[in-house]
Amino acid sequence: MRIVLQRVSRASVTVDKTVTGAIEQGFLALVGVGQEDDERDVDYLVEKTAGLRVFVDDAGKMNRSVVDVEGDVLAVSQFTLYGDCRKGRRPSFVAAMAPERANQLFERYVAGLRAKGLSTPTGVFGAHMDVDLLNDGPVTLLLCSKKSF
Repeated sequence: MRIVLQRVSRASVTVDKTVTGAIEQGFLALVGVGQEDDERDVDYLVEKTAGLRVFVDDAGKMNRSVVDVEGDVLAVSQFTLYGDCRKGRRPSFVAAMAPERANQLFERYVAGLRAKGLSTPTGVFGAHMDVDLLNDGPVTLLLCSKKSF
């Protein structure tokens, strides 16, 4: 699994001119699921997302998690994170998981964050979405559940 995690002051996702999810302080998580991923990958990234200490404490150091700051996580599915652009001019998405199973694992990720007490609105899986965000920092990290990227 791959997640582009952005610390945000605000973020929202819109589908067909309707806002399906919006947050203030927290993370925008763009979530891609690969063919080799399973529940262990999801659970690892739930823990990593919830526990990653990149929010500023009173001393001005990145030392607090999204849980600590009572932030939210806007989760947006994004199969294009598995796009391979090494050959030709069009990306190949053969490494991305098939939609039905990918959606199950995406929903497990969302449920895992919610179980940790995090408000986790989402986009609409498989839909064309407009994502709006104000990146705080900017702080943008790439999380991967596999050692090789």
